[in-house]
Order: sequence, then C-alpha cells, then structure tokens
Amino acid sequence: MGNIKFVKENQEVIAADGANLRLKAMQNGIDIYKFIGKMTNCGGNGQCGTCIVEIVEGIENLSPRTDVEKRKFQKKPDNYRLACQTLVNGPVSVITKP
Repeated sequence: MGNIKFVKENQEVIAADGANLRLKAMQNGIDIYKFIGKMTNCGGNGQCGTCIVEIVEGIENLSPRTDVEKRKFQKKPDNYRLACQTLVNGPVSVITKP
C-alpha cells in the first residue's frame, strides 16, 4: 500500500498496490483535468493526453511508462505521466495540471 499525496490540493489518499492514479484521484474528488480536458478527455484510455501529472517524489513506486506515454512525452521530463496509465505501488507525491 502507498499514500498518494496531491501537492496542490494538500490532500493525501491511501491506495492499494496496483491502484490506477487517475481513478484514485477521481474517487477522492481531485480534479486532474485542465478546462479543455474536462470536455475532451477519453475516459482513461490513454488516447487524449489530458490527464498529465508531474511526479515530484516516489517515481520509483510507479509502473513503468507505457508505449503511449513514451510517444506522447518524447519532449517532456521523465517525471511527467498520464494518470490513466500509471499504477501506484508505494508512496508518491503528485502535482496535478503541471
């Protein structure tokens, strides 16, 4: 189990190993989408790229980047992830809407 700390929201949630970051955020009322993403998100399929988060601590406790993320983030820092493609396996700190 690991805690997910949402830095901007000053909120911490508990997640079982293998929990999906996007789903845990949504279940706990954390808004991960910028304005346009609220209307155009793909519902967690990794296709739209609107659920971008920045990992500030605990990146080693996340699943590896998927092929989708590798394509979408070629010019982004390694700590940028799609929340819908990220599985949590330990404590992590996240910045939403970087």
